[in-house]
Amino acid sequence: MVKVEILAIGNEILLGLIEDTNSNYLCRAVRAVGSRVVHIAVVPDDIDAIAEAIRAAIERGAQFVFTSGGLGPTDDDLTLAGVAKATGRKLEVNDVAKALVAERYRELASSGYVSGGEMSEARLKMALLPQGARPIENPVGVAPAAVLDDGVIRIVSLPGVPAELRAFVEGPLQDLLSDVFGRGSYREREITVRCGDESELAPALRRIASNHPDVYLKSRARHFGPDVRFHILICASGPDAEQAERAIENAASDLKRVLEEIGVAQDE
Repeated sequence: MVKVEILAIGNEILLGLIEDTNSNYLCRAVRAVGSRVVHIAVVPDDIDAIAEAIRAAIERGAQFVFTSGGLGPTDDDLTLAGVAKATGRKLEVNDVAKALVAERYRELASSGYVSGGEMSEARLKMALLPQGARPIENPVGVAPAAVLDDGVIRIVSLPGVPAELRAFVEGPLQDLLSDVFGRGSYREREITVRCGDESELAPALRRIASNHPDVYLKSRARHFGPDVRFHILICASGPDAEQAERAIENAASDLKRVLEEIGVAQDE
């Protein structure tokens, strides 16, 4: 399984001005192809902090890192400068990225959305990529995404605007994601048990987790009170739907048997 990490970049997240919905979306996207995100970090708009976070991901053995945010034209959009510093590369104008940005501004100008289509210094900033990075055209916005394969790690830098990030993942990034993750599959099942004390469930869940290391189990209650029910989520990923479903079925069957042994009833 590919070790994936996410760096959500932006002072506005750390200040509580916006919620980091991008990381949640990327976790689900990675899960859907049979892999799993192992680490998420929120990083300020600071070149050194971004570079340090990427180096830390490399030290942890991450193979694939998504960054979100910090690709725009303003002075605090510093993600790609941080990526360049972390990987020991120069930040330079990428001709393909420059052409993409210029074309998009010409389109915006012709539609009356901006006053002019010329390339200003701020607009040219969105074409500055780490040396060797590959730009990907933005399907709905302006700033291109950037893909850098450093040999040790692959870094995909995406815009922070949720609609733009999702458009990349569901559009031009599909081929890359298929190459990296394959055509994996994710499945999950939920079992509801009539038990008001999670500590009674813990030994059973520990036993199932030990017997089925290829699945993930999580128990949680949705409310408190005398009629509390615990919902046990069983998740599995695999190279195809059949294998993921088989792992779920085996773990669920084992869990139901163990619950019966300890006298915990299950809802239909």
